[in-house]
Amino acid sequence: MALEPTTSPARGRHTTPATPDAGPGPTGPGPRPSSEAPHGGAPRPLPEAPPGEAGRRPALPRVTELLLSAFAGHRGVTLPFGALTLIAGPSGSGKTSALRAYEALARLGGGAELGEAFRDPGACVPERARADAQRRRGFRIGCTADGPEGPVRLEIAVQAEPALRIVGERLTADGQVLLQTALRDPGRRTVQAAWHTAGTAPVTRAPLPDDRLGTALLPLRVAGKTPGQRRVLAAAEQMVVALRSVFPCDPRPDRMRRPVPAGPGRLLGGCDNLADVLWRTRAECGRRHALLVDAVRAGCAGPVTDLLAEPYDAGRLVRALLDRGDGTRSELRRLGDGELRYTALALVLLTGPGVLETDVPGEVPAALRSLTILADGLDRDLDPGQREHLLRLAVRMCERGHIRLAGAVSDASWAAGVTGVTVVHLDRD
Repeated sequence: MALEPTTSPARGRHTTPATPDAGPGPTGPGPRPSSEAPHGGAPRPLPEAPPGEAGRRPALPRVTELLLSAFAGHRGVTLPFGALTLIAGPSGSGKTSALRAYEALARLGGGAELGEAFRDPGACVPERARADAQRRRGFRIGCTADGPEGPVRLEIAVQAEPALRIVGERLTADGQVLLQTALRDPGRRTVQAAWHTAGTAPVTRAPLPDDRLGTALLPLRVAGKTPGQRRVLAAAEQMVVALRSVFPCDPRPDRMRRPVPAGPGRLLGGCDNLADVLWRTRAECGRRHALLVDAVRAGCAGPVTDLLAEPYDAGRLVRALLDRGDGTRSELRRLGDGELRYTALALVLLTGPGVLETDVPGEVPAALRSLTILADGLDRDLDPGQREHLLRLAVRMCERGHIRLAGAVSDASWAAGVTGVTVVHLDRD
C-alpha cells in the first residue's frame, strides 16, 4: 500500500508490496517494472493524482511520486510528493538515499550520462541483492510526473555491476506503454527501444545508448507525424520538464563565512558564494531582497535592517554583512551555524533558476518553469523559531506553484497540521 500524505505516526519504509530481488532478470538487473502484471499481461493503470490535485490537470509539470522499487535500503517504496514535502525519519531510515535517487533522475532527465547521475552505483544496489551467473547486480527506481498530459510514469532498471548501464526503461501513461527498452545483446552498448506510433506500424523500434535516459532522447528521435507519436513526445517532454531544474541544497556554514571572489552571482548548492549572490540580488531583485531581509530579521539574533555585500581585499573579493541599524555592521562569519543555514535556505526559497546553480530549460517558457529544491538535513542546526519561520516562508513560496521543496528532517512534529505540507514518515525496518 502506497504512503499517503499524512502527519500520522511513523510508518514502515516498506509501504508497497515487495518486488522480487534486485538480481538480474531476462533484461538485466532489477525487479519487474511495477506497471507490469506479475505474470505478464496488460500493464496496471497508473495511480490517481494525489489528494487535492485531482479534478484538473496542472499546467506546470511536477513530480508527484518517487518510486524506489529496489534502491539502497529501500524495497517496494512509493513516496508521494506535494508542493512542500518533508521526509521524516531517524538516521538510517533512507531519507538521504531517497533524495539522491530524485537528484539522479533529475540529472538523467537533463541529458546527463549514467556515470554522472550515479557516482557510486555500487552503493545504490540493495545490500542483499543476489548476483546472477554473470555476476550482475543492479537497482530499480522511477517516478510519476503529473501535468497537462495527466500522470506519466517512468521506471528504469540499472545494472551497477560488473558495468554500469541502463538495461530497461519504461514510460507509461493511462496504463499504455509509450516507450520500452530492453538489453538484448550484453556485448553491445545499446538497448533495443520500442515506442508507440499508432501509424502504419503500431511501434517503432531502434537502438538507443545504454548510458542515457531514453525518455530524454525521444524528442530527438520521434518525428511527431502521427497522433501516437505526438502523444509519446508530449509525455516524454512532460517528464523531462518535471525532472529538470532541480537544485540540491545543503548550506555549508564553514564555507559561507569566508569572503568569496566575485562571479556570475549564481548560488552554489553549498551556498559557499552567498556573498556574491547577495551582491547581485540586492541590486536586481529589490522586492525579493526586502522579503529576505524580513526573513533574516525574524530568524537571526539582534536587530537587522539590511543584508548586504561589499568589495573586500582591494576589490578582489566580496563579503556579506548584516546592517544592525545603529551604525554596526556584522560580518556573516560572526553568525552561528543555524543562523547561516537559515539565511541561505531563505535566500534559496526566494530566488529561482536564474540565480541558483541549476539547469534552466531554455525551450520552456519562463511562465511555465518551476524549480524543485532538494534539501537534505533541512532542519539541521535550526532552532524551533527558525524552523517555524522557514516553514512559513516555504509554504508561502510553494503555494504559488513555481517553487517546490522536498526536505529531509529527523522529526516533522513541528510541521504537523500545517496546511500545504506533505509529511512522509520512514523508519529503519
